[in-house]
Amino acid sequence: MSDSSTWRKLCPKVILEGTRLTLKTEIAFTLNEHPGFVGPRKYRYHSPLISGEWCAFTNRPWGRGIINFNPDESQLALETYRTWTRLFELQRYYSWIIDRFHVSTMVYQKGVHGIDYDFAWLEQRLAALGFRLVFCTRAPESFEAARTERLKVSGNPAQYDDLQPFIEEQRAMRRLVEQPALPTLELDVSANDVQAASDRVVQWLSETGGLWAP
Repeated sequence: MSDSSTWRKLCPKVILEGTRLTLKTEIAFTLNEHPGFVGPRKYRYHSPLISGEWCAFTNRPWGRGIINFNPDESQLALETYRTWTRLFELQRYYSWIIDRFHVSTMVYQKGVHGIDYDFAWLEQRLAALGFRLVFCTRAPESFEAARTERLKVSGNPAQYDDLQPFIEEQRAMRRLVEQPALPTLELDVSANDVQAASDRVVQWLSETGGLWAP
């Protein structure tokens, strides 16, 4: 019988950033079943997956949250970020997958409200915990096919009427992550192959030590 004390505990921490239609959520769910990310599983258990797109500030679908908050909700949003960060610190030996987070917030707030938010404090604390950033991108000409697939399942199809804002948001995100404070992988999902994209993330994490606690 193997001694469990000899096992190296997997506790990867990944933030998936990118504009709409870049398969972030699909990759998140696939990572949570990937044996290279979570280890061999004989049964399923709760997923350590959270999202900045949770619209928790309003009592209606597709409302506001920590990405698209109004200026008068900034303190609420920043307090939410501080609370999440403290939770990560308190549970540093657990794995976390985050589907959109502070990069999305900075791009949205600058583009819509003209406000620059400094999240250097957040990135410093996340880096100390071993968080990695995966920037999901796609070629501009591939957005159309991605929209066609998304419309088969979307409950709010009108948000995909105009693809140009997604292309522009991707450019803005790229500028922010070009000098990353967190180890960053740019992941091209233009081929729409979620499994291959997830395999690439796991490979990168393994190569850079991101599967284990610092």
